[in-house]
Amino acid sequence: MTHDHDLELRPTAAQISAALNPPPGRNGGDLVVETLAGLGATTVFGLPGQHALGMFDALRRSDLRYVGLRVENNAGFAADAYGRITGEAAPLLLSTGPGALTSLAALQEAAAASAPVLAISSQIPTAGLGGGRHGYLHELPDQAASFRGVVKSVHTVRTQSQIPSAIAAAWQSALTAPHGPVWVEIPQDVLLAPTLLPAVTAVDATPRELPPRPELTAVAAHLLSRAARPAIIAGGGVVRADASGKLRQLAEKLNAPVVTTFGGKGAFPWTHPLSLQSWLEDRHTTDFLEDADVLLVVGSGLGELSSNYHTFTPRGRVVQIEADLGKLESNHPALGIHADARLALQALLETVEPREDDTAPDRVRAVLDRVRARLDSQQLTLEQSLLASVRRALPARSPSFWDMTILSYWAWSAFDARFPNTMHSAQGAGGLGYAFPAALGAAAADPTHPVLAVSGDGGALYSIAELATARQHDLNVTWLIVDDGGYGILREYMTDAFGEATATELGRPDFVALAESFGVPGVRTSPETLEADLARAFATPGPSIVLLPAVLRMFAPTHLGDSCPDGE
Repeated sequence: MTHDHDLELRPTAAQISAALNPPPGRNGGDLVVETLAGLGATTVFGLPGQHALGMFDALRRSDLRYVGLRVENNAGFAADAYGRITGEAAPLLLSTGPGALTSLAALQEAAAASAPVLAISSQIPTAGLGGGRHGYLHELPDQAASFRGVVKSVHTVRTQSQIPSAIAAAWQSALTAPHGPVWVEIPQDVLLAPTLLPAVTAVDATPRELPPRPELTAVAAHLLSRAARPAIIAGGGVVRADASGKLRQLAEKLNAPVVTTFGGKGAFPWTHPLSLQSWLEDRHTTDFLEDADVLLVVGSGLGELSSNYHTFTPRGRVVQIEADLGKLESNHPALGIHADARLALQALLETVEPREDDTAPDRVRAVLDRVRARLDSQQLTLEQSLLASVRRALPARSPSFWDMTILSYWAWSAFDARFPNTMHSAQGAGGLGYAFPAALGAAAADPTHPVLAVSGDGGALYSIAELATARQHDLNVTWLIVDDGGYGILREYMTDAFGEATATELGRPDFVALAESFGVPGVRTSPETLEADLARAFATPGPSIVLLPAVLRMFAPTHLGDSCPDGE
């Protein structure tokens, strides 16, 4: 008996002819780029190197767009942002040894933020593999071992016939919830050798779904429907799953206040009557969440930043929805539901009963009023006015990327992202140098909106070489650099802890002149002219720098033992 699917598997005459007569002049690198194209990739990031030249040679025979950066770590940040913006796995092509290892910090950030990055690295020739000391350039005893503790999965290739399947498996891994970076490595000789294998034309790497167990969502729905004071913490998993619409429906059905984590910015409307915004580093918010009799945590592991530095101690029942199995109940006992946020929220929407609660908006306003009063008592008008200027100047749909700098720490709590998946920062792993190369990746992903990058002068010097990338590819990124002459937050931490700061002061260039030397226009601004200068830069296509000399302060912490530092 012949089944329909048997007919689908039979190659056509044209397919047979193409397989028997592959295009001439191809090598192992062509199998890489053909597989990527077959999976749906259109853009690749990276940096060439001696062992990886087979892949880069193959790019000229493909339709893939190549965006080359100047440092591998920055190429990783660009791929990370491309993956966050598009939801696709972003290919990152790297060379062996130093090139590969330089990408580690970027891959750690991608792992922490669940960004789908498909890193493909070369390896030393096959004859040198196995841990011996053969003296090959870039040789490591076990290159993949350096990445196993960082990425979701490692895929090793030793022959050309393994290339399509290994890359397809990595692609599927990167895009299966939780998203994340993956690692593929291919020896130099395998990439360079001529190939008679047919061109790769069809690759199936459909991500696996992660639905919730129905008996668990039934219990969760029962708890939430009967709660007296439910509340919701929405994390980055809601954004990654494109589930913000379902979150809003559920919150409104339950009349449950919602706070978004720093990674979940934009997951819930900032000005919604049920929005507690993102004031997680505030004791008033912490107290409110602790008082919830049922707390729904969606797409967050309640880590250090999301728990007010682990001072959060819920008194009620916790329901945690999390795609990353290792984060499930890792910080607090809960009804743990291992699932993709979108699928789990849909299941809850179908099973919860509506809750009537006219007091919820009033209780939300009371918390936000206390937060505002605490800030107002600290004379932080400069910081708040700068953030407001950025928000007014930035087009609503434009993505923004924030480095580890004081204005960014303010933005985590105080910036209205307006829309999901438009505000991103390096708070997952906490490394410097993220904002500008990530913004370049976002601009490559979607050239229809100007992109904002925000850095301090210290973080900016990690990424300054990418001004050449921005100009070469004419990427529409405005880079706001807040220049305070050093590592500002470390200066503040050390002064508070030790009475004075050490190793925090920096010599730095004239950033405007430096940008202009790359052909990138720059302007020196002030708090009074920031909004206008940013707006002008956003309205002008191509890259630009806006330099703001300013020394900023953080708001007082609330996790060090004094629950009311404003004297309330």
